[in-house]
Amino acid sequence: MRNYLITAVAAFCLTTHAQTYKDKNAPVEDRVESLLKSMTLEEKIDYIGGFEDFYIMAIDRLGLPKIKMTDGPVGTRNYGKTTAYPASVLAAASWDRQLAYKYGEALGKDARERGVHILLAPGVNIYREPMNGRNFEYLGEDPYLSGEMAVAYIKGVQSQKVVATVKHFAANNQEWDRNNVSSDIDERTLREIYLPAFKAAVQKGQVGAVMDSYNLINGEHATQNNHLNNEILKGDWKFDGLVMSDWVATYDAVAAAKGGLDLEMPSGKYMNRENLLPAIKSGALSELVIDDKVRRILRVIFRFGFYDTEYKMTEPLQPNVENEKVALELARGGMVLLKNEGSLLPLSKDIKTIAVIGPNADVNVAGGGSSYTHPFHFVSLLSGIKDAVPAAKVVYVSNSIPKLDDYVDVSPIYTDKKSKTKGAKAEYFSNMNLEGAPVAQRIETTINHDWPKEPGIEGIGEDNFSARYTGVVRPEKSGTYKFSVRGDDGFRLFVDGEKVIDVWNDHGAVISSKELNLKAGKEYSFKLEYYEHGGSAQVALAVYQENISYNEAVAAAKNADAVILSVGYEMASEGEGFDRTFTLPEYQDGLVQAVTKANSKTIVVLNAGGNVDMQKWLPQTKALLHAWFPGQEGGTAVADILFGKVNPSGKLPASFEKKWEDNPTFNNYYDPDGDKRVTYKEGLNVGYRYYDLGKVQPQFAFGFGLSYTTFEYSSLKISSNGGTDVTLTFSIKNIGNYDGAEVAQVYVSQPNAPVQRPVKELKGFDKVFLKKGETKTVIIKLDADAFSYFKTEKNAFGYDAGTFEIKVGASSQDIKLKGEVNVK
Repeated sequence: MRNYLITAVAAFCLTTHAQTYKDKNAPVEDRVESLLKSMTLEEKIDYIGGFEDFYIMAIDRLGLPKIKMTDGPVGTRNYGKTTAYPASVLAAASWDRQLAYKYGEALGKDARERGVHILLAPGVNIYREPMNGRNFEYLGEDPYLSGEMAVAYIKGVQSQKVVATVKHFAANNQEWDRNNVSSDIDERTLREIYLPAFKAAVQKGQVGAVMDSYNLINGEHATQNNHLNNEILKGDWKFDGLVMSDWVATYDAVAAAKGGLDLEMPSGKYMNRENLLPAIKSGALSELVIDDKVRRILRVIFRFGFYDTEYKMTEPLQPNVENEKVALELARGGMVLLKNEGSLLPLSKDIKTIAVIGPNADVNVAGGGSSYTHPFHFVSLLSGIKDAVPAAKVVYVSNSIPKLDDYVDVSPIYTDKKSKTKGAKAEYFSNMNLEGAPVAQRIETTINHDWPKEPGIEGIGEDNFSARYTGVVRPEKSGTYKFSVRGDDGFRLFVDGEKVIDVWNDHGAVISSKELNLKAGKEYSFKLEYYEHGGSAQVALAVYQENISYNEAVAAAKNADAVILSVGYEMASEGEGFDRTFTLPEYQDGLVQAVTKANSKTIVVLNAGGNVDMQKWLPQTKALLHAWFPGQEGGTAVADILFGKVNPSGKLPASFEKKWEDNPTFNNYYDPDGDKRVTYKEGLNVGYRYYDLGKVQPQFAFGFGLSYTTFEYSSLKISSNGGTDVTLTFSIKNIGNYDGAEVAQVYVSQPNAPVQRPVKELKGFDKVFLKKGETKTVIIKLDADAFSYFKTEKNAFGYDAGTFEIKVGASSQDIKLKGEVNVK
């Protein structure tokens, strides 16, 4: 009897332990270990590979739910229409931590409405130069500013019990050839410039997930980079969440497993049973390594309550009015007024006639790629202006620069030789490789598709399909014709059997063109091949002779009291998977020159993720507003600023050079010798750290932005405990005629440092809202991080005692107050 009781008690204890993971009141780590011990090795390996593109698989027998992810950072884009927020770089330009928190909080709410557990945002890669196609997704050139804004954003997202994912770890500072190029960076530069925002996200933001980047760092891919993932992230920073790959950014099974990757997305192409079981059996890989990966995923699931709370999609999805207010508030707060000669702005609401001109004036302007979000509705610049001044006559010039879509319907394409049927033969395949028999065939009068979800073609799903379009081009006139294709994802075009366009890789919507000389009446066969991998899908073809004339725009400008000219980039010219040009898209420089010449009261509204070459038109432009990619409420926000309802308060989160040659990366950004290695020769001298050396001056300094009012700084006081705890107090007074907000920036330097250090570095800031005539006292606290640098010989951050200069400014070049502090 006694033995029976002992056996029964033991069995009861074992059962109780085995069920610990089901106990909501048990500590997270106990639940993790309990569930981990309940999994087979095969289940554990299966679990570290993604499922159905944007999920972590469910394990029903253990009660593990399917974990749902969505792209970010500017909208929960994967599951239909949603709130489309401004680009992250605009959020950085607000320099407003509270607004960044609200931004993240709203995204978290949108995610919950869609049953999403993990938001794939924010991005914190450093703005190294202006052409990076994803600069608009990031938070500027300065590691401190990026870190502070990211922390607030992450806390907002995670307040809604949604995991934030800081990305792309690390040094993913260009989009060209991103899968193959190595960012070669010395350790001090890596630690001081490219990693601090990630560190802040982990240690201050308590971010739940980190996403590894596509690129190599110092010759090793991020997804198998032991130094980054294991030694720094999980070792030095004590990160205990999960590390996932970017989509299709894993290259080697065992190397990734040993190198710190916990979750391969979108599937276990490499980290699977076929590759990992033999490695474990042979001793090349320990099962304990797999256990650690699963443990990290489970820890996040239990920590955020995913195991105990069912996340469901709200049906039907509706616009979230409160979140739309956040999108508007953010857009207003991050636009930067760069020029306002003669106080042209704000415009009077009594204005009689306004000309609205430009390619971005009546569209939802946004960057392209995996962040592109389809809103329930949007306010274009044109609509915003009309709503702001309903009594004014608004003249809109819609075709100042024709778009590809304008040419699609008039393209001289036919289904066959000698055929009179306009269009092309279309074949659709239920795979990405045009393999096997097509599941659907039809005649299409034009090739111009934009499919945010399923294409509506029988046999074709939302993702992973391909298409082939064939026909002939039969021009009526001889001359030069442009063949233009827009696609998301890959496409290639053949004309008379010759490949003339080849963009056969994953990317957001991009346009590629080729000019060919054609003869009237002659027929030219064409074949357009296309595939879609994930997310939304687009494919379009136009064949045309360009007809560029600014006459209508000039006439409208001459007859207007003021002109609002909308130029810049959009989803096909700036986005993921490619680098954009530094010059504005084709013909836009000429349009600005023509319109500003016709009417000196022209306000240029610029859409871009950073700087552009503006030397051809800036001198004769009286007003310039950088609106970035402003989200669905952008038109309202621009109008509010132009007509004075809102006083602009944004400040540049990146230095704007006059010429590309002025950028410190000019000689070492691209890969001239083709060895797939790019050495960051500028070292610490990124952005304002370079311009502070005085070799060349920027067009607009880091931290610069105009207001309709004027601020006065005074009364700097510095107190210290003798060590690194330093408190600054100073006053700011609004001495102008408008209520407004000022961003006070604190820079620290050590002129007599024993090692080379930047002239000064941003170490504090505060955005202060002041009514006209009002004065406020600003308090900013500094700690050891403000005085430290990475000491390579100690492999740690530290400072050298001595005298430090404290500078308080309205930008990196507009210093208002100075002081000193001795740090022992």
